[in-house]
Amino acid sequence: MHYYLDFERPVAELEDKIEELRRLADGRDMNITTEIKKLEKKARDLRADIFSKITPWQRTLIARHPERPYTLDYIDLLMQDFVELHGDRRFSDDPAIVAGFARLGDMPVAVIGHQKGRSTKERIERNFGQPHPEGYRKALRIMKLAERLGKPIITLIDTPGAYPGIGAEERGQAEAIATNLQDMFTLKTPIISVVIGEGGSGGALALSVADRIIMLEHAVYSVISPEGCAAILWNKNGSTVGRKEYENASDALKITAQDLYGLGIIDEIIPEPLGGAHRNQKETAASLAEALKRHLADLIDKPDDILLEERYIKFRLIGELEEAP
Repeated sequence: MHYYLDFERPVAELEDKIEELRRLADGRDMNITTEIKKLEKKARDLRADIFSKITPWQRTLIARHPERPYTLDYIDLLMQDFVELHGDRRFSDDPAIVAGFARLGDMPVAVIGHQKGRSTKERIERNFGQPHPEGYRKALRIMKLAERLGKPIITLIDTPGAYPGIGAEERGQAEAIATNLQDMFTLKTPIISVVIGEGGSGGALALSVADRIIMLEHAVYSVISPEGCAAILWNKNGSTVGRKEYENASDALKITAQDLYGLGIIDEIIPEPLGGAHRNQKETAASLAEALKRHLADLIDKPDDILLEERYIKFRLIGELEEAP
C-alpha cells in the first residue's frame, strides 16, 4: 500500500480500484484482465498529466515523501562491501549521519549521507535526519581519511537542516558546519554531492562543497524551508500562514532542481520514475549510479591543484552579479 500525497488522490482512487478488482478475481473464475489493463493505462496517463505540471511546493512534498529512498537505501542499491564508521572522536556518534567506505562498481569510495529513518522509533533515534555537530565532525573525519587514502568522496544530501537544539549549539553547531565548509575546499580528492531529497540550509551545505553537485529530479535545495520563509515574511500580527504562503515562498526561493540547474548552481539533474523515486527505487539508483561513475571518471585523474582551483572557481561564481546594459 503506497502513501499518496494530496495532489495524487485521483491516481490513488484508480489504483485502489485496480487492487480491488485483483482481490475479487483472486482464486475465482473471472477474466477481468482487459478491464485492469484499461484502468492501469488510465492511471499512468493521469499520473503523467499531474506530474507534467507540478509546482515547486508539490516537489517539496515529493522530496519529503516518507517512502522515498534514503542514504542507506542508495548504499544498498548502488554499492558493495559497505563498512560504516562511527564517532567524531570528541563527543559521540550521531546516527543522523551515516559515513563509511564502500565500492561503487570497481572503485572504492567514501560515502557520507543524512539518514532520516523509516519507523517512528528510527526517526527519533536518527533525529529525523537533523545532525548534531558531532555528525558533521564525524563526516569531516571520514573525508580526511578518504583524502589520506586517495579515495573519492560521495555525499548524499537529505535533511531539513542541522538540529537547532540547545545542546547542539552548546557543542558548537555553527563552528562544526563552518569548519566543514572551509576544509572541504582543500580536500585533495574528488567530491560529488547528490541531493537525493530535501537539502535544507547549513545542514545540507556542510556536506555540499563538491566538484560536482547533482540533484534528483524531485529533490529541493535551499537556504531555508518554504514554511520557514513564509513564517518570516507573512506571519505578522498573528496572521495565519498556510498552503498559499508556502506555495508563494516555494516559487520565490527557486528551490527545485530545474531552477538551480538554470542558475548554474548544480551540474546535472537525475531523472526519476514517473511519480517519484519511491515508485521504482532500483530504476532511480541505476540512473544515479550511471551519473556518479561518469562524473568520477572525469574527476579522478585531475591533478590536485587543478581540482582545487576548479572547485574554488565553481563556488566563487555562484551568485555573481551582472550589470544591466
